Amino acid sequence: MRRRLLVQGDGGALQGVLHDAGFWPALGDGKVTSLRRILIWISGASAGLGAALAATIPFENAELVDLSRRGGTPGAHHVAVDLADPESWPVVENDFQQRIETSDPDLVVFIHNAGTLTPLGSADRVDTAEYTRNVLLNSASAQVLGHSFLRAVAGRECEQHLIMISSGAAIRPHEGEASYCAGKAGIDQWVRTVGLEQRRRSPGCRVISVSPGALDTDMQAELRACSPDEVPESTRFREMEALGRLSKPENVARIIWSLLDRDLETGSVLHVHDVT
Repeated sequence: MRRRLLVQGDGGALQGVLHDAGFWPALGDGKVTSLRRILIWISGASAGLGAALAATIPFENAELVDLSRRGGTPGAHHVAVDLADPESWPVVENDFQQRIETSDPDLVVFIHNAGTLTPLGSADRVDTAEYTRNVLLNSASAQVLGHSFLRAVAGRECEQHLIMISSGAAIRPHEGEASYCAGKAGIDQWVRTVGLEQRRRSPGCRVISVSPGALDTDMQAELRACSPDEVPESTRFREMEALGRLSKPENVARIIWSLLDRDLETGSVLHVHDVT
């Protein structure tokens, strides 16, 4: 349950949000200060949309964990992992379990944002080792880390959210991006299926997938730098940049955070345009 409230107290009216985790008073900058313990993990929080999500967290006192290779996210604990390497996945699983057991949180959120486009080009021409890393990061790590998070929060009396960052490429095939498209399509179907399972749990984790649209990020620049022979869609993306139609990551990140307050069914697969 999440409802916006105006509470009258001795000091006057106080605006905030009533969550299952308690009443969170609103701050002047749009954040809310929580009276409860909040844990947030973001994979790939060191760049692009992940960095924007980390910078726009709407809770003043949340504990943030950055799952990435580079780190450097302000105010975050850095767990140094290469998520294209399966040996890193148990490290993340252990971090989920240990932090949750130690802090006994009232609200837990995992946003799986990490992904890669590399290698771009026809599936019969790209490097095999790079293609394998793409499949491991975009497809396998999402499922394995999602599974690990669900195991860590199972049976706990806290508000639970798992958000998978998807793409329009999940439903629209883009030549030169076969492994990326397949990985995102796999994420969406995983979310639909796990959502059905979580509806049988009480409490359950709300699991959703959201496509952020075309963003002004380094990943998007990588697409635009490709030739039309490698990635035909690169021409359209260059036109979008020239016309100023690429969304700012910070704006989209705020929309994604707003999903915590929306009445969405677990297993929902969304585009940001569906909720604006």
